[in-house]
Amino acid sequence: MTIKSRRALFAVPVAAALVLAACGGDDEPAATEAPAGSEAPSDGGEGVDLAAAGCPSPIVIQTDWFPESEHGALYEMVGADYSVDVAAKIVSGSLVDAGADTGVTIEVRTGGPAIGYAPVSSTMAQDPSITFGYISTDDAAFNFADIPTLAVVAPLEINPQIIMWDPATYPDVEGIADLSEAGITMNVFAGGTYLDVFVAEGVVDESIIDPSYDGSPARFIAEGGKIAQQGFASAEPWQYENEFADWGKPVAYQLIHDAGFEIYAAPLAIRAGEREALDSCLKAFVPLVQRAVISYADSPARANGIIIDAVAQYADFWVYGEGVAAYSIETQKELGLIGNGPDSTVGNFDLERADKVLQQMKDAGLDVPADLTADQIYTNDYIDSSIGF
Repeated sequence: MTIKSRRALFAVPVAAALVLAACGGDDEPAATEAPAGSEAPSDGGEGVDLAAAGCPSPIVIQTDWFPESEHGALYEMVGADYSVDVAAKIVSGSLVDAGADTGVTIEVRTGGPAIGYAPVSSTMAQDPSITFGYISTDDAAFNFADIPTLAVVAPLEINPQIIMWDPATYPDVEGIADLSEAGITMNVFAGGTYLDVFVAEGVVDESIIDPSYDGSPARFIAEGGKIAQQGFASAEPWQYENEFADWGKPVAYQLIHDAGFEIYAAPLAIRAGEREALDSCLKAFVPLVQRAVISYADSPARANGIIIDAVAQYADFWVYGEGVAAYSIETQKELGLIGNGPDSTVGNFDLERADKVLQQMKDAGLDVPADLTADQIYTNDYIDSSIGF
């Protein structure tokens, strides 16, 4: 199944693609009043002045999927005056720093089906209004020749993606390599870069990969957990135990990261050619994002409320409630999905780690520029090293 061509991998959380009964949606944009508890807490400060720093208004952030707690830092920056555009699937409002106004507004745009499942880099190439996009390491590498991007801060430290299995059916399996050694079918979305790398490295035998996964829990449940399946550590384990009554018990899993493919899944990246124009803005905005990561981790209820409200208004197949949102942030903290980088700083990049990923992709025969290095797609120049957990 190895794919040896440039193709962008959009980050599709398995839980995000659950084929649940779609709720009938309203195609018209809808402004909303902030739900109870959504008022941004203020630290009494004046906040950073992003307008004075030359930031655009709105600052537009293109995500890779529907709103979810993995995007919590973004919604932490959305003020209580936010509105929801149902047709375009955009949450917009004042951009706040610990509750204080920054002089500009923010738009958080839904990805995945909202952009025709296009890679975020391609969407940024076509839409100059986008300021930042979620550009994973593999997306940046595959598309570097056509749309070079530069990531400036990483709200997520570790990729939440997993392969999961039933621990009752396979009590001796401890990780992805064990699944392969036991010949257990791995049901996944087609086109995953990690699969290409794992096959090339001998971690996974190509014969066990079944790329027919459609996002539904139906097959895993129907087969009584005899297959393995991809998912997100911050969603599926809770959903299978608490939401899917036909299963209703724990699953075991291993992070793709822990199996040896350590991409940055959702850093905020700009078009590389716009660095000079955005320089003064980035100096002010990047530390704000770092603070937002910590603020969200410390007190997630307000941002989760915005996420849940937006998803409910979108009324699409993606369903997201308080239970999974609360589980997600606790799991993100427990597993270090959000946390400091290689030191005591949050949001910065480990360039050695990123160079290793790029080399793995090159060694797997994937279409990555041979001379591409991590410092061409990542920079820590705007990171405030004093901000960390």
